Amino acid sequence: MTPALVNQAVSGLGGLDILVKNAGRQQSHDSILDITTEQFDWTLRTSPYAMFWITKAAIPHMPPGSAIINKNSVNAYDPSAKLLDYAMTKATIANFTKGLTKQMIKRGIRVNAVASDPFWTALQVGGGQTTENVRKFGQQVPMGRPGNQPKIAPVYVQLASAQSSYMTGQVYGASGGGGQP
Repeated sequence: MTPALVNQAVSGLGGLDILVKNAGRQQSHDSILDITTEQFDWTLRTSPYAMFWITKAAIPHMPPGSAIINKNSVNAYDPSAKLLDYAMTKATIANFTKGLTKQMIKRGIRVNAVASDPFWTALQVGGGQTTENVRKFGQQVPMGRPGNQPKIAPVYVQLASAQSSYMTGQVYGASGGGGQP
């Protein structure tokens, strides 16, 4: 399925020079004992597995000068106690980004990640946060509020542009002054 998805994009767009991977599954659990093997597997298949498969399928289509941007989270560096499996996937993405960079330099493909938090997404209201945490979501950062998608889009545009030709192997933070990563 993943190679078909990439082939459809390549065919429809006439090539592929920017790959942005933004997938995640987040469910709040008070304890590791509350996470079933099925839930754990679902979380890993949504994020690191899908990231690996899509990246592997896309690279042969990407010419020098291309950019890969992985969506990450500050949970990679400051994991939430209630998002144990989700936070683990984000640490994996940070490591994958830095390792893949070393392989892709020879191909002329840049690889970076964007670690944002707190940002409103469907993850919070879809069971990723408790009702209490949704009410106070974003208050923990110095700006005192969560971000939204229009506030982070410029980071992706910059990383995808040719102006960022020397930027690779980095995890860029957008965290309302939270200081991560």
